[in-house]
Amino acid sequence: MDYKDFFSKRVYELRKQRGLKQSELGAEVGLSHKSISTIESAQSSTSIEKLILLAKFFDVSTDYLLGLKDEP
Repeated sequence: MDYKDFFSKRVYELRKQRGLKQSELGAEVGLSHKSISTIESAQSSTSIEKLILLAKFFDVSTDYLLGLKDEP
């Protein structure tokens, strides 16, 4: 599994744990619903800025989001 797969899976799981819709998560971090959708489906890479926004919002490390560590 590569980093895009880990990233998309972990963003999806964290969003679901918080009970958020994609549009709600997007509004919280300043991204569009479409951006969240493409992240969760691993359709494209993401920017470092988006990675950091999501890590801060979910209070996890970027390493966790990328699958480099198993502990948030």
